[in-house]
Amino acid sequence: MTTFPKNFLWGTATAAYQVEGAVAEDGRGPSIWDTFSHTPGLVANGDAGDVACDHYHRLEEDLDILARLGVGAYRFSISWPRVRPGGRGPVNRPGLDFYSRLVDGLLARDIAPVATLYHWDLPQELEDAGGWPHRDTALRFAEYAGLMGEAIGDRVHTWITLNEPWCSAYLGYASGVHAPARSEPAAALAAVHHLNLGHGLAVQALRAVVAPTARMSVTLNLHHVRGVSEADADVVRKADGLSNRAFLGPMLEGAYPRDLIADTASVTDWSFVLDGDEATANQPLDVLGVNYYNPTLVRRWEGDGSRETADGHQDGAGSPWIACEDVEFVRQPGPYTEMGWNIDESGLTELLLRLHRDYPDTPTMITENGAAFDDVLGGDGRIRDERRVDYLHRHLTAVAEAIAGGADVRGYFVWSLMDNFEWAHGYAKRFGIVHVDRDTMERTWKDSAHWYHDVVSTGSLPVG
Repeated sequence: MTTFPKNFLWGTATAAYQVEGAVAEDGRGPSIWDTFSHTPGLVANGDAGDVACDHYHRLEEDLDILARLGVGAYRFSISWPRVRPGGRGPVNRPGLDFYSRLVDGLLARDIAPVATLYHWDLPQELEDAGGWPHRDTALRFAEYAGLMGEAIGDRVHTWITLNEPWCSAYLGYASGVHAPARSEPAAALAAVHHLNLGHGLAVQALRAVVAPTARMSVTLNLHHVRGVSEADADVVRKADGLSNRAFLGPMLEGAYPRDLIADTASVTDWSFVLDGDEATANQPLDVLGVNYYNPTLVRRWEGDGSRETADGHQDGAGSPWIACEDVEFVRQPGPYTEMGWNIDESGLTELLLRLHRDYPDTPTMITENGAAFDDVLGGDGRIRDERRVDYLHRHLTAVAEAIAGGADVRGYFVWSLMDNFEWAHGYAKRFGIVHVDRDTMERTWKDSAHWYHDVVSTGSLPVG
């Protein structure tokens, strides 16, 4: 039987725009995702997060689900425009009160609150002023972090500054398939830097006001990049630099990789990096959050014939892979999830062991891992999502193997607690271990939720 360390933190996760709804209630301002989802043609089926899972009104019900699951932690995100509608200026008290109730409700159920400050819902006013390519956004983010630290910092177990800045920068500002739907490679690289800077400034602002026991973290969707053959080592290096080391370098080492600067010199001169910025981004972390869904396979493209672009993200007006014209992203063998992502848990083990080798003093925590499948509610009211159970079993086994190999992995959060608004895919992709009926909002446990409850309660994986 596969068992996990006694103090291993078991949890599940959501994000504000994906679950809360109530986008125009109680003083909340518009975010870039409100604008994006209400722009015709950008989101599947014309879906939007206006209601989402109605979590804002069903908070107690959802907290009770968490309690019945038996998880020790819940990762949620705070909607920046709900607590500071314009991204700066007056505070919205009803928004702060909602998150205070959420945190208190978790603590009353012996569940540790893990708060993510930014899960992609930038206040629209800040985007109108330039967004993440603009330095001022990082400064406003630090102010917002300090505000939240003062409001609930005495009760939050772990603070996560950013969720997947790769997506915020490259999907938002390079390919345009995420909000704010811009396709400007130079702006995307400026966004990379200001997200890194904002992270560092936010950690500083939090540490100035929160409880000394609060933990600091950031969540990165690190790409485990593999080459088709040994001849592809240089394109592996290039893709790894853009996707991983662009964030790991400044955040954990205090400097951008020189090869990344050279690779992207045709796009930008990186003059937006000012003296002291890299040191500011390099703040001590208590744990590094890792989101993992599948590995990435590349090979060198010689310019002859058509090029595969199977990087796991939908086609946009531009490519998220800036200055990677000679990199071909190869479709990998199945099986696949409903997102079209291949299932390969070995990449998770290898990624965790790499992080342990490169940053042995920084523990890790899986802050997202899960799969979308076409779940069907049976006539008996049961949802038999065997493929999701198999996916989770495989990936938890991979985590255990990394731990056995020496990696200091502190916890695991299933994505997601419930079916929700899956960004540009709308409600068509279901990641939840709890089913949400789109008409009634009724919550129904899938078989995977019952399975996860048993894993959490025993701290081990069932045999077979």
